[in-house]
Amino acid sequence: MTANTPETTGYGPGVHPVVADVTRRLAERSADTRSAYLARIAEAAGQGPARSALGCANLAHGFAACGVSDKLALSGDVKPNLAIVSSYNDMLSAHQPLETYPALIKAAVAEAGGVAQFAGGVPAMCDGITQGRAGMELSLFSRDVIAMATAIALSHDMFDGALMLGVCDKIVPGLLIGALSFGHLPVAFVPAGPMPSGLPNKDKARVRQKFAEGKADRRELLQAESAAYHSPGTCTFYGTANSNQMLMEVMGLHLAGSSFEQPGTPMREALTAEAGRRVLGQTALGDSHNPVGEQVDERAVVNAVVALLATGGSSNHTLHLVAIARAAGIDLTWDDFADLSEVVPLLTRMYPNGAADVNQFHEAGGMAYLIGSLLDAGLLHEDVRTVMGEGLGRYRQTPSLEGSTLTWGDGPKESGDTTVLRGVDDPFAPDGGLRMLSGNLGRAVIKTSAVAPERHVVEAPARVFADQSELQAAFTAGELTGDFVAVVRFQGPRANGMPELHKLTPPLAVLQDRGQKVALVTDGRMSGASGKVPAAIHVSPEAVAGGALAYVRDGDVIRLDATTGTLEVLADLSGREPARPTADSSTGTGRELFAALRGVVGPAEAGAGVF
Repeated sequence: MTANTPETTGYGPGVHPVVADVTRRLAERSADTRSAYLARIAEAAGQGPARSALGCANLAHGFAACGVSDKLALSGDVKPNLAIVSSYNDMLSAHQPLETYPALIKAAVAEAGGVAQFAGGVPAMCDGITQGRAGMELSLFSRDVIAMATAIALSHDMFDGALMLGVCDKIVPGLLIGALSFGHLPVAFVPAGPMPSGLPNKDKARVRQKFAEGKADRRELLQAESAAYHSPGTCTFYGTANSNQMLMEVMGLHLAGSSFEQPGTPMREALTAEAGRRVLGQTALGDSHNPVGEQVDERAVVNAVVALLATGGSSNHTLHLVAIARAAGIDLTWDDFADLSEVVPLLTRMYPNGAADVNQFHEAGGMAYLIGSLLDAGLLHEDVRTVMGEGLGRYRQTPSLEGSTLTWGDGPKESGDTTVLRGVDDPFAPDGGLRMLSGNLGRAVIKTSAVAPERHVVEAPARVFADQSELQAAFTAGELTGDFVAVVRFQGPRANGMPELHKLTPPLAVLQDRGQKVALVTDGRMSGASGKVPAAIHVSPEAVAGGALAYVRDGDVIRLDATTGTLEVLADLSGREPARPTADSSTGTGRELFAALRGVVGPAEAGAGVF
């Protein structure tokens, strides 16, 4: 069954049979855990506005800093009170615009008859800054720290709904996991938007490769990087940060058309204010209660996976979506990704899967055209709850301003640029941009959308490294000759927090461009910016937990085959002693504070989480 021949199924008219089957299996597999979760949030909702049960001293603490009118409003249980949880800081470009959002939201909510309070901040680290540094070993764990910080912000029993202000890598998944612990509350996510387009991503990547070859100096590299990352807003390539925004919109947690509006514009401010008004109207005190725990159901989770595949989104979400689903009592697996990938076509070309950036995607029709095309093909569930109301069809619309009034109208019927965005009837590729691999080395993920088809199969001797610095040193010394599969192990969550290994892309790309057949196999991550070199990542079980990677030696032939979905070592590993990590990742840059998390973290297949 191809993607453009949907059938009527038990999940609404026209839903593709594979989408329906995966959703059905997911619901059956999750029946017990989902039921327990829904019962828990129903009990919380049934208690009414939590602050009405607070003692007088407790409540007085909760509104002590408010103005007189807000104190009067919060002293009863008539006016809804919304929490604002933000990842604002002014070092990171993606989060700097969030500084002014609380005031906008508070004013809009007050005008609409409610109260909003800034409930708490969450940490926001930048993987772009920490690439190749010790701090990157805290990055994945920061997702779960953010989830816990979100729970702390919402734990005061003062709130009837919440707005989550966040953008990048681990921040949005962490905010959503935390919000799902308070699943009886309505929640909307509020993005900041991308920075204007700067130096094209392909030009930036070219300078990075020249630097790796010694053909460009640090001044040239810094000049190129600064021209690419040049102003407030999200980085414009389609990595994890922008995949986050796309996912929040297709899950109905953003307002329609809001993901890629640039910061500092009247439209951005209007959408931010409207998000507050929408959540205000969806609290249990009104007639349209929309608890986030009910909204994020099996259909919404499947929609997220489909959209990730259709856009060639970040491989990090094979971890994050699994963890998010589990927070809602839903047992999403890599097999679900694999099955959906067989029928979901690739509809976008954004760097690193193409030359365009997210601004060009937005201008070509963006989310409205993408969602409409996938709905027409039966690849998305339409019958879902959203912050816009019932039905994902509302996300075919795009926002506009008539004076100061925000309205939505019909979105584009055709792509404005078919080199960037296409419909299901004319895709860039017939299947999704992510595939699952399995074999005697374990299970892994490969992002194929950026890899040329002739490089989907690599069979070559292994070159084994204990960390990325060893590989970079071998490259600099000119030791990486001939065809090889680079095995970079002891990079999993238990070993050192599962850092991204994005700095390996330039040297491996250089060797590939020289005509060598190369690939990467690792229990670490390669980020949403992983590029044109075939890379089997997130290998599970990881080497430090007894995975087969610990037994591989230099010269063992490894076969990575993305066409058949296999990852194998063609050698007998029996009788070998496992290798051990050589680097000490236990101290420095705060890593000693995360020892407990490394001790309890789950495998990559389960979301690499600590809960």
